Amino acid sequence: MPEHVRKIYEITGPDARDFLQNLVSNDMNRLKDGAMYAALLNPQGKYLADFLLVPQGDAILLDVAEPLAAGLVQRLSMYKLRANVQISESALQLSRGTGEPPEGAVMDPRHPALGWRLYSDTAGDDGSDWDAIRVAHCIPETGIELTPDTYILEAGFERLNGVDFRKGCYVGQEVTARMKHKTELRKGLMTVAIDGTAPVGTDILTADGKTAGTLFTQSGGQAIAYMRFDRADGPLSAENASISVPATQG
Repeated sequence: MPEHVRKIYEITGPDARDFLQNLVSNDMNRLKDGAMYAALLNPQGKYLADFLLVPQGDAILLDVAEPLAAGLVQRLSMYKLRANVQISESALQLSRGTGEPPEGAVMDPRHPALGWRLYSDTAGDDGSDWDAIRVAHCIPETGIELTPDTYILEAGFERLNGVDFRKGCYVGQEVTARMKHKTELRKGLMTVAIDGTAPVGTDILTADGKTAGTLFTQSGGQAIAYMRFDRADGPLSAENASISVPATQG
């Protein structure tokens, strides 16, 4: 399902910010600067959902891909306990684009190339080539590169302003902090060069047939791939497509 098919929720109540602060990967204090990108993780530090949080008066808008919406709201409701928080589906719809932002729009916090997002009574899209933008800047998409076995640091959440290491505890924080401070990442997403095409999810193989990674979104001779860094050199292939890792990433 396309990334722009989104569900918008309103999170309200006097405990809303503290409630989210104890759950999500980013620091809710960043909302004072505008929209914020974050994820909800399981206790083992693996990805459950990614979303944008947007200040809107006394409410916080939750902007999430439609396939994850029901499960995310259900899990948030499970965590509510006695917190004075209400989560309700909003009538607002999403418009987005990369040109001059309309009045009331917020800038996408993940990367300047993703442009603006506007929450209003109409949905829209200015026709930007979102796959090309995502591939060029290695920006993962819900349900394609971001799946339930994902660790957010391997998916580039630090570079995409989606995680804070100083905020204190949240669900999955210990694993995420350990990956940041005590280990060197051995796998992760990167933009690779591709000659040809292959289906999303195709294994990337070394010349001697060892699995080096997985191929994802492709555009304009480039692709997002999840790679084992120790095998990200030499000739690589994905079915009939040839893959190479730029020297700056290898």
